[in-house]
Amino acid sequence: MATRVLSQKEEDIQMMLSAAVHLGARNCDFQMERYVYKRRSDGVHIINLGKTWEKLRLAARVIVAIENPQDIIVQSARPYGQRAVLKFAQYTGASPIAGRHTPGTFTNQLQTSFSEPRLLILTDPRTDHQPIKESALGNIPTIAFCDTDSSMRYVDIGIPANNKGKLSIGCLFWLLARMVLQMRGTIPLGRKWEVMVDLFFYRDPEEAKEQEEEEAPVAPDYGAMVPNDQWTTEQWMPDGGAVSSVEPPVTGVESTAGQAVPVGAEGWDVAAAPPVEAGAVAPGVPPAAAPTGWE
Repeated sequence: MATRVLSQKEEDIQMMLSAAVHLGARNCDFQMERYVYKRRSDGVHIINLGKTWEKLRLAARVIVAIENPQDIIVQSARPYGQRAVLKFAQYTGASPIAGRHTPGTFTNQLQTSFSEPRLLILTDPRTDHQPIKESALGNIPTIAFCDTDSSMRYVDIGIPANNKGKLSIGCLFWLLARMVLQMRGTIPLGRKWEVMVDLFFYRDPEEAKEQEEEEAPVAPDYGAMVPNDQWTTEQWMPDGGAVSSVEPPVTGVESTAGQAVPVGAEGWDVAAAPPVEAGAVAPGVPPAAAPTGWE
């Protein structure tokens, strides 16, 4: 019996299941009850992924409707969503804000970072409460990933999903970016996106550093090439034979080979002072004044 080919929606829901997007919190807000499928015995609410996929499609339509993608701001103060925000902005052309939100970015015109976006996309309404309040003052529509315990106040489009796991956040931003590119015509329908979902996942800086060190090429150590049992000293010498250790005599210079050099108490070599030639002035002694004849 041939296996049935899954549709795009079924593949996306399977990916969300593997990334634990359906796992909510133990508490549930009254505005999020309509997105909850059921509650487990341990108290964790299960999110209906069919409604999550529909809300992702709705958010993608809103993003595509904006002519200039740079008027869209994608923001995440949570560390798990910062890399996903940067990747989403890279592929869709939006403006990312990864990290702490500067108060007054959307309301204070005297700030250098002041901006008036046409759309705001957030990772967590609780963590990003400051930009939500400012967007409400500036009449900026807001899209946010909302968990079962998240507040829907000032959120125009709430996407029910797990916004606390690094895998779920990366999976949601990857799906949203792919839907946006499909609606724009960048990716043909029915063709897989060549960008892997792993690029949207959070990476621990220490693990990333260790992986880079392991993948870095090792430079050859040329200083470690020394003669051993297999390579004798004669093989390291030039073709003329072994080099003699006897120094050739130099005419006019007495050889000091074999003479012991006295060593001082402090470790400095003690040598005799050089002979002073006639008429030479010792260093440190002022020269004698020549007779002037007026004495």
